[in-house]
Amino acid sequence: MNIKLNDIALYVEVARRKNFSRAAEALNIPASTLSRRVGELERSVGMRLLNRSTRRIELTDAGALYYQRCRGLIEEARVAHEQLIDMNRSPKGLLRISLPNSLAQLFLPAVMEEFSEKYPDIECDFDMSSEAIDPVSNQFDLALRFGQQPDSDLVSRKILMMPRELYASPRYLARRGTPRTPADLASHECLRNSHTDDRSVWELRNGSQVERVVVSGKMAASHSGVQARLAASGLGIAPVPVFDMMRQAVKSAGLVPVLPGWSLAPVPLYALLPTQTIPAKTRAFLSFIEPRLIGGMRLN
Repeated sequence: MNIKLNDIALYVEVARRKNFSRAAEALNIPASTLSRRVGELERSVGMRLLNRSTRRIELTDAGALYYQRCRGLIEEARVAHEQLIDMNRSPKGLLRISLPNSLAQLFLPAVMEEFSEKYPDIECDFDMSSEAIDPVSNQFDLALRFGQQPDSDLVSRKILMMPRELYASPRYLARRGTPRTPADLASHECLRNSHTDDRSVWELRNGSQVERVVVSGKMAASHSGVQARLAASGLGIAPVPVFDMMRQAVKSAGLVPVLPGWSLAPVPLYALLPTQTIPAKTRAFLSFIEPRLIGGMRLN
């Protein structure tokens, strides 16, 4: 049996994306060449690995088993090759990163000058989005996302748990009164996340005390910075992530804490990666931002 490792690597890419055109684009080879090479691999193993149609391909049972067994081997070979190359050079190349707009606006301007100086050969392309990442069509080297992530072929790595506190403008509190207990929030305008239902449940904690309150309000936004600006305009009470740059922003906006000592349940921040094997440029970015994100939080 004469099987070429390169052909297995090509098959793994096709099986992962379930599309010859996308796989060919990622591999930078013609789709016709890719189809021919995968066909040669099928003839070598003596079994059909893919069921082809005009619009999509599906893995046969044998193809799915072959993919599961081979993809780890291919990734290990790839990372071994990259490590040999990286021994004699600094991380370099184009790094495509997707992250929420709220995190990008507050965090990136404060740290990217230092990152650029430390890694001058890495070019960063940022996509400001909170949309779910499709593992098949994913073109990013790294995605940062808040909240629990659905099961997928993407590798999920938790970076931190980010607590949130409540803030409002003095004008709003003068008009509507200051909440004294978490239960008082039920009668206030609460600026919710637009990804949730109209009636949201906020879980607040103060040491060992836990209170769950159903809150509502006329306005919602998916961007925590927008929520804070709406609160600064006197439109309600907003949850604000607890890290230094956001604290500075709300202080400049004239916002004041609501229910000091109480905080909302923390939200996890995940790094989503295409594979277990992380290229040098992605490792460099994660190693750089992780301690700065964690260090930027001041927990009560």
